[in-house]
Amino acid sequence: CESHAVAFAAGMAKSGANPVVDIYSTFLQRSFDQIFQEVCLQNLHVTFLMDRAGLTGPDGPTHHGVFDVPYMRLFPHMVSMAPGDEKDVQPMVRFALAHNGPISVRYPKANLETVERVDEFAPIELGKAEVVEWGEDGCFVAFGTLLSNCVAAAKKLKAEGIHMGVINARFVKPLDKETILRAVETLPLVVTVEEGTVEGGFGSAVLEAANAAGVDARHVVRRGIPDRFVEHGERNELLADLGLSADALAELVRDSRAEVARAS
Repeated sequence: CESHAVAFAAGMAKSGANPVVDIYSTFLQRSFDQIFQEVCLQNLHVTFLMDRAGLTGPDGPTHHGVFDVPYMRLFPHMVSMAPGDEKDVQPMVRFALAHNGPISVRYPKANLETVERVDEFAPIELGKAEVVEWGEDGCFVAFGTLLSNCVAAAKKLKAEGIHMGVINARFVKPLDKETILRAVETLPLVVTVEEGTVEGGFGSAVLEAANAAGVDARHVVRRGIPDRFVEHGERNELLADLGLSADALAELVRDSRAEVARAS
């Protein structure tokens, strides 16, 4: 039924309609071929709203939506977004509905917390990240749901005299190369954070962009869902086990800085 829904939506778009396909991230995988052949190949305006993106807690490995970032960023014409907090959601959906071409928005089962920003809320622009705060000692670059954990980790570290910035990536495709590669070029530590598989995910997109630009990315650390199926459990417990809680992200920065200090 998922593959039929996408093919049907492509036919609607071909006829001038503005269809929305709302399917759990994990089950949209059943429509891989239709996303390719019927939607992206013809550059049709179909909006994909991908519910249950990230860890779904007690629903377990069949429902964890952790593979959509790699498979949605594969295709030409596709735009792929993820809200970092509650304030991003409505503007992002409105942007998707007004966009002329295939576009997807991934969002979680869990509630999205609203993060504090140093500056005013930045409007959604194609391929533009939002700098929540720029840091001198490094930066978290969050794609999607774990933005609040990055902000919390940065706050903990700031109290210790470590100034980590936070970037709300918003887009994995097109990636905001200008903002993110500036962080990679100028800061001693960049940590990419995503609630999706680290294999081929957002962090991989950052490394690809750095490689293409000839930028040294040895100090980029990727954090996401490891290369294994994650079992049942409460979401916050799973995030802690996977090193994606605010405490774990702060500890990662402390360890990375200590390793650099030892090496020097």
